[in-house]
Amino acid sequence: MRKPYNGPARSLVIALDVGTTFSGVSYAILEPGEIPKIYGVTRFPGQEHVAGNSKIPSILYYDRSGKVMAAGAEADNASNSIAEDEYWTKAELFKLRLRPKSMKLDMNGMRLSRLPYHKTAVDVFGDFLHYLFHCTRSFIIDTHANGGALWQAIEHTIEFVLSHPNGWEGAQQTKMRRAAVYGGLIPDTDAGRARIRFVTEGEASLHACIQSGLAADVLSNPSRHGFLVADAGGGTLDISSYAVRGTSPLVIEEVAPPDCIFAGSVFVSRRASEFFTQKLKHSKYGTSDSVDHITKRFDETTKRLFRDKNDIQWVPFGSPLDKDTVVGIRGGQLKLTGAEVAELFEPSIQAAVTSIKAQVVASQGMIRSVWLVGGFAASPWLFSQLQERLAPMKITVSRPDNQTSKAVADGALGFYCDHHVSARVSKFVYGVEYLREYDPNDPEHLSRKGRLCELPSGPRLLPDAFDCILARGVKVKESTVFTRKYCTELTNLSTLSVFEVEIWCYRGGDSVPPWILRDAEEYSTLCVVRADLSPLSGSAEPKAGKNGKTYWTIVFSVEIHFGLTEFKARIKWNDNVCAFKFALLISN
Repeated sequence: MRKPYNGPARSLVIALDVGTTFSGVSYAILEPGEIPKIYGVTRFPGQEHVAGNSKIPSILYYDRSGKVMAAGAEADNASNSIAEDEYWTKAELFKLRLRPKSMKLDMNGMRLSRLPYHKTAVDVFGDFLHYLFHCTRSFIIDTHANGGALWQAIEHTIEFVLSHPNGWEGAQQTKMRRAAVYGGLIPDTDAGRARIRFVTEGEASLHACIQSGLAADVLSNPSRHGFLVADAGGGTLDISSYAVRGTSPLVIEEVAPPDCIFAGSVFVSRRASEFFTQKLKHSKYGTSDSVDHITKRFDETTKRLFRDKNDIQWVPFGSPLDKDTVVGIRGGQLKLTGAEVAELFEPSIQAAVTSIKAQVVASQGMIRSVWLVGGFAASPWLFSQLQERLAPMKITVSRPDNQTSKAVADGALGFYCDHHVSARVSKFVYGVEYLREYDPNDPEHLSRKGRLCELPSGPRLLPDAFDCILARGVKVKESTVFTRKYCTELTNLSTLSVFEVEIWCYRGGDSVPPWILRDAEEYSTLCVVRADLSPLSGSAEPKAGKNGKTYWTIVFSVEIHFGLTEFKARIKWNDNVCAFKFALLISN
C-alpha cells in the first residue's frame, strides 16, 4: 500500500514519458500526511474531441527559422499542403537520435528524417518537453480547484521524472537533462538539475503493473519464481526480470541484466512502408505520398487489428473509386494476405522471444510469467505469438485490460512514490584503465612492448590494462558502493587541480577483459569523474625518482554507485602510503 507523503509542504511531481511514437504525462499533487494520488493529463490541443485520451503523437513541425509551429495531435492533424506551402520541417522519431552508439538501429533501408534548421536532437527533445509541460500546466490549472493558485505556489519546486529505455545510460540521461533545461522545465543550476529524476521504462512498467493489479497473484504469493515485464513501445522493447523478496513492505529485486532492443511497433511500420513501395512501384499508387498515406492507414487499422495469418487483410485508404486490381486495390482498399502481414511483424516477434529466452537463462530459470505492457502490447498478434512461442517453456503471458499505452508515465510516478525495487543487476563490466607491470615472458606483453612507459619511481608498465570494479550480472543493492583504491605518481602537482578518471564500460560478455581495446565497439567511456585534489599538494611528500627527478605519490579511491537508476561516481582521496600495485594512468 502506498505510504502518505512525508514532505514538509505541498509539492508536485510530473512524469513525462516521451515515447518514440506517442507520449504521455502523469502527475501527483503531494500533500503532507496524505496518500499521493496519480492523475493523467487527458486533454491535449487538437484532440479535445477524444474524451480521456492520454497519449499524443511525438511529432513537431518547425518553420524555416527553426520555430515550433505545431506539436502533438495538432502536428498530426496539420494539413500536408500547409506544411509544404510554408516549407515546414516535420520532426518525428527524434527520440531514436539519443540512443547510445553501441545500440545499432536497423531502419530497414530508411533513414531518420533531417533535423529542423539549427536544431540538435537535444533541442527537439527539449522543445517537445516544453510542449508537454505547457499542456500539463494548462490541464492542472483548468482541472483542479484553485488551480491557478496551486500552480503559482509550487511551480518553482516541481520535480520531474523522465523515463527512458533500459538501454539508455548516463550520456543519454545527461542529454535529457540538458533538454529539460532547454525546454524551460528547470533552471540551469545544480538545484534545478537535481529536480530531475530518471527511471527506466522497464522499471516504470513494473510499478504500473503493481498499481493496475496485474501483479496481484505473484505479489501475494512470493516464491522462487520470477516474472518478466516486457514494455513493448513504439521504438524499443524493454525487458526487465524481477522476483519478490518481501511483501510487508513490498520488496522487489532484479534477477537478470535488463535488455533493450529496437523491436517496437514503428519497425513494423517501416517494414510495411518498404513492402508497399515494392508492391505498388508499377501502380499509380506507388508515389511516395501515396505509400506514406497507405502506411499511415495500415498503422491505424490493419496493424492494430491483425490477429490471424490465415485471413485476408485489407488496408482501407481511399474512396470507393480507387481501384487497381493488378496490385490488389479495389473499393479504396489494398488487399494483403495474412502471411504477408505476419511477415512484417516477424522480426520484432523473433527479437522479443530471443530476448525473453535470454532473460530466462540469465535468471537461472526463475521466470515463470511475462507481463506485456506498452502501446505495442495492444497488438493481438504480438500477444498471441508470445503466448504460443513461450508456452513450451511453461511461461504464461498476460497483459492489463486497459491503458497499456500509459503504463510508463503512471509507473514512473509509482517509482517516485513507492520505490519497490531495492536491487538491480549490473548490465555490463565496469572498470578503469590502469598501468600493468611489464612481464617480458608474457607474449601479450611483448606484443605491446612499444607502448612501455616508466614511472618516476622506476617500474616499467604497460597502459590500456583494464581493472574491473564491477562485473556483469552482479546483484547490486541501492546502498552498495563499489570502491577500488589506486595510486599515481605525478611530476607536477599543478595537475591535481584538474584531476580526472575515466570510467570504462565493456559490453562484450560476462568475462573481464585484460585490456582496453579503444577502437572496438565493445568498449566505451561511461563517464569522466573530475575532482580538484589540489588540497593534497600540501601534504604530499616529494620523493627522488630513478633519474633524480622529483615526483609525488597520490593515493585515491574511485567510488561508484551502481544500484541506482542513475549512475553515480566520485573520487575519494586520502594521504596514505601506496601499499598496492595498481597505478592508474593519469595524463600530466
